[in-house]
Amino acid sequence: MAKKAGVYVSPLVERNASREMAELFGPDKKFGTWRKLWLELARAEKKLGIDIKGTQISQMEKNLGDIDLKRAAKYEKKFRHDVMAHVHTFGDAAPKAAPIIHLGATSCYVGDNADLIIMREGLEIIAAKTACVIDRLAKFAKKYKNMPVLGFTHYQPAQLTTVGKRACLWAYEFAMDLADIEHRIDNMLFRGVKGTTGTQASFLALFGGNHNKVKRLDELVAKAFGFKKRCTVTGQTYQRKIDTQVVNALASVAQSAHKICNDIRLLANLKEMEEPFEKSQIGSSAMAYKRNPMRSERVTGLSRFVLSLASSPPMTAAEQWFERTLDDSANRRLVIAESFLAVDGILEILINVTGGLVVYPKVIAARVRSELPFMATENILMAAVQAGGDRQELHEVIRVLSHEAAAQVKQEGLHNDLIDRMKKNGAFAKVDFAKVLNPKSYVGRAPQQVDEFVTEEVTPVRRKYRKHLQRTVDLKV
Repeated sequence: MAKKAGVYVSPLVERNASREMAELFGPDKKFGTWRKLWLELARAEKKLGIDIKGTQISQMEKNLGDIDLKRAAKYEKKFRHDVMAHVHTFGDAAPKAAPIIHLGATSCYVGDNADLIIMREGLEIIAAKTACVIDRLAKFAKKYKNMPVLGFTHYQPAQLTTVGKRACLWAYEFAMDLADIEHRIDNMLFRGVKGTTGTQASFLALFGGNHNKVKRLDELVAKAFGFKKRCTVTGQTYQRKIDTQVVNALASVAQSAHKICNDIRLLANLKEMEEPFEKSQIGSSAMAYKRNPMRSERVTGLSRFVLSLASSPPMTAAEQWFERTLDDSANRRLVIAESFLAVDGILEILINVTGGLVVYPKVIAARVRSELPFMATENILMAAVQAGGDRQELHEVIRVLSHEAAAQVKQEGLHNDLIDRMKKNGAFAKVDFAKVLNPKSYVGRAPQQVDEFVTEEVTPVRRKYRKHLQRTVDLKV
């Protein structure tokens, strides 16, 4: 019998995201959370006086994880309604509780609240992994805080910085992202118990017109899931703007990841630094000598995907009519899960890369030496003036010699011999060239800025996420 062709499997799950994140957006978590929501609703309703038996609660508790997905699929095919399919499936598993499961609720009670619960947990995973990247970059920055390196603006040679200071630029963007993610976690709203159009009419009827009990029901369920804040008002759904806020926070991580990995790719071309390269790794099927920055390239590819996804939630939020429309559903099933899965995959790769960055000091030093003569001209000018020279005359000599040296580099392909030309010129006879050509004299406060950054920005992160910083990543590909 011929083997059946396989079906499409998302590369986000198969190649990139961790099992932890994939399971968070899997069916067991989703429908298990629905059941927990039904359980907590029943508990709160019982506490507030609704006739719900202890045996019904007990049976629900015992069957939270007993989810027959095949049975639910049959019900959904029959009813064309995913929530009612799972109401019946849960009722089959807990028959005594069947009459009171979903009592007074609308589909968005479980669907929306579960999404908010899962997104909050997803953000917590993302926060811990972002902290891990920050920690690794900070260690790298401290190690190389004093190593001068040629800086670039417009991808043209600029003043010197240090390898460690540059790493702080990368880490600082992730620190900003982490602060935004933490804000979203701390301020995540719970939809709560609001009814079909958000008026809580069904629950008001259930409690015989007692407004205080309806409000208390909302509070009890939110508290059961650890939410400090609830949506003050809703339609049938929570405000889809929340999805925009969450996905924007994820897209911000993608921006930072794209930035660092583009820089790593450029530095690999310059042969100054590169990502880890396994002993048996193949860079090219044809060019055996190649050491392609494939992990950084994968991060930039995934980051672009997340940035493209970030356009969808605001359009969905803008398209909601009155109390709700259903055109959000299919879109959200894709965008929210895939944003989390992609950013999780990005961070998995970055934890691996930032923990094993390879630096080539001699290449870095050679590039500094080739450009330093031009940068040092002002210091040389000042030293020559202090030795008794005329500032304007010296400036003209330096201008002429600089153009001659530049022509030799650009037109002849030879090395920069500006310093040799200056040494041969009597106008600079008293200049201590060894002193003015020390690269460390041109990095400003870069080393001190590294120390200050680590103290002010990284230490609080390390303190808060200390249990997560030893995370190891074994990339799938």
